[in-house]
Amino acid sequence: MRTVTFALLTGFTLGIVAPVQAADLDYGVLRGPDYEPEAPIIDWNGVYVGGHGGYTSAALGFKNVFQPLVASALISTTAESQLNASSLLNPLSKRVDGTSFGAYAGFNYQFEDAVVGIEADYTHFEKTGVSTDRIARFMTTSINYLETVSLSGISTTKIEEYGTVRGRAGYAFGNFLPFVTGGVAIGRAQVTDSVAISNYGYDQAQYKANVAAGTTSATTTVTGGVSTTTTSTPGAQAYVNNFGYANFNQTNPANSTVATPRFVNRTSTKVVAGVALGAGLEFALTQNIILRGEYQYVLFNDFDGHKVNLNTVRAGAAVKF
Repeated sequence: MRTVTFALLTGFTLGIVAPVQAADLDYGVLRGPDYEPEAPIIDWNGVYVGGHGGYTSAALGFKNVFQPLVASALISTTAESQLNASSLLNPLSKRVDGTSFGAYAGFNYQFEDAVVGIEADYTHFEKTGVSTDRIARFMTTSINYLETVSLSGISTTKIEEYGTVRGRAGYAFGNFLPFVTGGVAIGRAQVTDSVAISNYGYDQAQYKANVAAGTTSATTTVTGGVSTTTTSTPGAQAYVNNFGYANFNQTNPANSTVATPRFVNRTSTKVVAGVALGAGLEFALTQNIILRGEYQYVLFNDFDGHKVNLNTVRAGAAVKF
């Protein structure tokens, strides 16, 4: 009897304790990744506004900046028609680097992982490049003048500011958005071109004739043991026509004084258009704070012989609404 009673009590105790212990077991370790918190999904849709700063390298070209100035100043002259004076100056390209900064704003539209949008930006640069050249040429022209043209030019290009309007396309990888961009650019530049021109010459044929006529010659003959010397008298000296001299030396043109150079120049502010291309990477720090790194290339149309292209590496931060 006691044996049966003990067996019943033991079974009853196990039946109570076992479910309680089972209820206390932690099965969380068996639940797997389905129960891990999900990573937040970044929504790239919306309007954003931000600022940027970086480093810009500007390549400046000056080909043919002086040609129209010289051609206009020497129109209908042998310096232009025979010495081709307007084509002589050829200033070298220059590069100017420096920091740049500005602001940008845009709108993104996202469908699945693809993101497209439009963006406008403004960049302040205000750097100046300077190039110079000088040259002199001389020749005997078709009217037998020994003519010289001497040119000295200086040209400057100052990029003040520019802006772009671009389309954007990217592909979202969670918090990261690599993108490419392209569109149009508008810039403002100040240009100054100045040339000092000296053009002078003289009638070389007449000068040589004067030299020949003015040479003293002596002839000695011996007749019957008696020597006789005959001396020629210098001929008349004709006036040597000349131009471009402050003081012309008729007997030795090399000692003449050239007149003060003539200066021609132009200064203007230009608004120029171009194209803009770029690529970058954005990182969503939060749903509303977007950081970026970007490369941008801008090529402007030529203006008065000046050429400009800009390479910029910059970082930015924006607030998305």
